[in-house]
Amino acid sequence: MNNQIKAVLFDLGETLLDFGKVKTTRLFRQGARLSYDYLKSCGQPVGNFEYYCWSNLIALRFRHFISNITKNDINSTALLRRIGTKKGIKLDAEQWRHFAWLWYEPLSKIATTDQKIKETLISLKGLGLKLGILSNTFVNAYSLEKHLKQLGILDFFTVRMYSYQFDFRKPDLRIFKIAAERIGEAVENILYVGDRIDMDIEPALKVGMQPVLKAAYTNAGKTPPNGAWKIEHLSELPVLIEKNNAGHESTVHL
Repeated sequence: MNNQIKAVLFDLGETLLDFGKVKTTRLFRQGARLSYDYLKSCGQPVGNFEYYCWSNLIALRFRHFISNITKNDINSTALLRRIGTKKGIKLDAEQWRHFAWLWYEPLSKIATTDQKIKETLISLKGLGLKLGILSNTFVNAYSLEKHLKQLGILDFFTVRMYSYQFDFRKPDLRIFKIAAERIGEAVENILYVGDRIDMDIEPALKVGMQPVLKAAYTNAGKTPPNGAWKIEHLSELPVLIEKNNAGHESTVHL
């Protein structure tokens, strides 16, 4: 790194939040049960649980398959809401948000973070850095941000961007450029932290950001490309950035 770092953008999965290798079908069934029981308690026409579970799962998997072709993430909550509405389910806005959270809740319970995540974010803010999130996801912002709020870290991030809100996703360079515009810094002054070389590190390099690969099962045994750093824990970031910025300042004043 050789430019002043003024902002840090983070990926979510396996970066800010560590989920590990999950058994997706089991977690989906848990979310289906929670949401099904909630709808039933609201007197909604949910029918048989197995049909409810599998019809939603098949619909999501099909749309996810299509999104991998189109490179355009779906809004899974909006899809589940459309399915429910067609079946006669009627909820107000707050109830739909709670419904969305219940689908996500089982995944939130298995997630972990760096032990010193709050201290790390406080240190980064103390360095005068702007912090943001840029993540590929089909999970609704309400659920993700409720999770981050429960962890006590939501308010650290002034910019929060989720790919389902756009017509493209990482590694498309356009989404990185929009993130830079929203956080208000030039790309060369932004550090991007992610776990995927193909989705995070390589496009961040191409767009001119300074990438950091966070160790995760998704990059086990892989070496980051030239121009990228690799860390084991997010807690390494403040020292890395301080050294970079101090070195750049000394170079500028020579």
